[in-house]
Amino acid sequence: MGATKAELFTKEQNEMANMAKAIAHPARIAILQYLVKKNACVCGDIVEELGLAQATTSQHLKELKNAGIIQGNIDGVSVCYCINPKVWNQYQALFNAFFAEVDLKGNCC
Repeated sequence: MGATKAELFTKEQNEMANMAKAIAHPARIAILQYLVKKNACVCGDIVEELGLAQATTSQHLKELKNAGIIQGNIDGVSVCYCINPKVWNQYQALFNAFFAEVDLKGNCC
């Protein structure tokens, strides 16, 4: 989205859209689920877990890292990844508030 169009929306709307875009691939969801399940820094296991090529996995990790959802540390020749708790909690609060706003008890159409 262009910078001028982003100005039409609130900070929270832009943050939620950026988060949704960052996780909008099943491989990225799988990576996040794996990291959450491990609840620790993971070094090198992600490629085997996903079953995708190293380059493909690295690209997905890069997207998640650029969004701030995960963080990586260099450990020798490998990079270890884990959930960035500050960003994770921030987005969790945004999405929880978003879903809590809606009360869909009836049929709207």
